Formats: sequence, C-alpha cells, structure tokens
Amino acid sequence: MIEFFKTREGVTHAVDAPEPGCWINVQSPTPDERTWLIDELGVMPEFVSAAMDDDERSRTDFDDDTGQALIIADCPFIEDVHEAEDASITQYDTHPLSFLVLPEQDILVTVSLRENRTVQVFKSGRKINTNQRTRLLLLMMMHISHGYVTYLRNIERQFNSNERILRKSLRNKELIKMLGFEKSLVYFSTSLKSTEATLARISAGRVIKLYEEDRDLLDDVLIEIRQAMEMCTIHTRVLTGTMDTYGSVISNNLNSTMQILALITLIIAIPTVVFSFYGMNVELPTGFSFGNTWWVPLVLSIVGSLAMALWVKKSKLFK
Repeated sequence: MIEFFKTREGVTHAVDAPEPGCWINVQSPTPDERTWLIDELGVMPEFVSAAMDDDERSRTDFDDDTGQALIIADCPFIEDVHEAEDASITQYDTHPLSFLVLPEQDILVTVSLRENRTVQVFKSGRKINTNQRTRLLLLMMMHISHGYVTYLRNIERQFNSNERILRKSLRNKELIKMLGFEKSLVYFSTSLKSTEATLARISAGRVIKLYEEDRDLLDDVLIEIRQAMEMCTIHTRVLTGTMDTYGSVISNNLNSTMQILALITLIIAIPTVVFSFYGMNVELPTGFSFGNTWWVPLVLSIVGSLAMALWVKKSKLFK
C-alpha cells in the first residue's frame, strides 16, 4: 500500500501522485510497489532491500552520488496474540520503520512491513508540514521514543501486579510472565542502544541537513531516548534481582520440604527396624515368645520414635 500526503496552506491532504514536498507512506509493499520505488521514484535498490528486512537494526546510510539517506528506527509494539508463545502473557517487541530522504525529489518516504502506530498517528490528522522533511522525521522519532517510555511504564505496572501475586503464592504462570517481561526488556534495551547511536549520527549533520530548530528537537529526542534507556536499565536490574530472590525462596522451600521428609524417614525407621526383628522366623528371648507380647514391639517402636524425635530437636539438625 502506498499513500501520498501533501501540506498546503497549513493543512495536510492525501494526494493521488508524488510531488515535491510530499510525504509518501509505504506499508507492506508488494513486489510491484518495490519496483515502483526503484524505477519511478529513483530510490537506491540497496536502500529498498534494507527497508524490506524485518530484522534490520536501527542505523543510517548515505549515498554520496544521489544525496539520498536511509534512516532505520526500531519501533516498539505489543506482540500479536497469534504470534505470541502464550496468549495470556503480554509481550513487547520491536520492528523497523525506515525513512528514505530524497533531496532531489524533495520527498520523504516511510516504509514499514506492518501497521505502524507512529505512522497511523501522523496520518490521522496530526498537524504536520510535509514540506519540512527533517522536522517531520524528527517528530516521528520523538513519537517513537514516547512509545518506548509508555510501554516501559506498562511493563512496570504489570510487573508490580504480578509481584503482588507471587508474594502470596509462587505459581509457574506468574514466573513465566516474569520471563516474558525480561525478554521484552532485552528487546527494548538492544533497540534503544542502536537508536541512540543512530540519532548521534544524525546530530553530526552529515546524513540529513539540520536547521537550528531541528537541532533543538533532536536534542529533545535524544533526552527522551536516554530516559527510556535509563528506565529500561532500572527495570532490568529490578527484574533480575526479583527473579534471583524468588529463585532463592523456591530453593529454601525445597530444602525445608526435604528436611521434613528426612525427619519423617528417620522417625518411621525405628518402628520399621523393631517390627522387622520381631517378624523374623526365629525364636525370641525367653519370655517374648508368647502371642500376648504384641505390645512389646509396639512400645519399643513408640519409645524409639519419641527418643529419635527428641534427639533431632535437641541436636538442631533440622531448623
């Protein structure tokens, strides 16, 4: 799908064909649309190939001959329930949004392989000026950085709610949710680091031309990205510490259970030994061979078990 937008007299409208000063949005392009980008719009083939890679990391590229620039930014999104391993767990991931800056045509192109939240926001009536390519690009980058902060706060709220449940009962479901949060934070951390490096290259002014007001906006975007990075680092440390703590709690609970089982085994071993001796097919000592002496092994078993229990208690082998 290819859409064209143009700002005239302060109002952005959809147009039927590309023209100078317009913004072209390309979503899930077909092979014919990819060919159109190369043949009709004049985009570098390697830039189109990079924009079609769903695993491409955030980076920049520049062609000296044409002056075209490629900027790829990782955008956060909530993983679709059909793609998630467990539909009950909310997980987050990132996907690339590519910006193609075409100075000769005076056009900005955005390319995404799936529906992008940032693009939808700017399409749905947000006040923009397509004639200012650099500012439009930076505004989209600002919205992407806000998305990271928003999703990180969502993760924090879900983490706190899940932790309250774990304090009451250690269940596998909640522990698996913690693993989902950890995976999401790893994806975000990796993407934020590469996005910061991309913005640092943009700030050098070689990839795209920057005006004074653009530099102020770029500084704001960098501040927002670094805030998201700091939040991601803090949440990761807290989550790692929490998982280690619950791992220790589970280990301690297992040790306590094993101690109880060992204590029971020691106590019931006494009656087992006594009745085993009494049940042998041999003559017992004088006075213990009559049928009315069944209480003797019973008393010995009880006394022996009590003695073992008292000895264990006094020796403090089991705490």
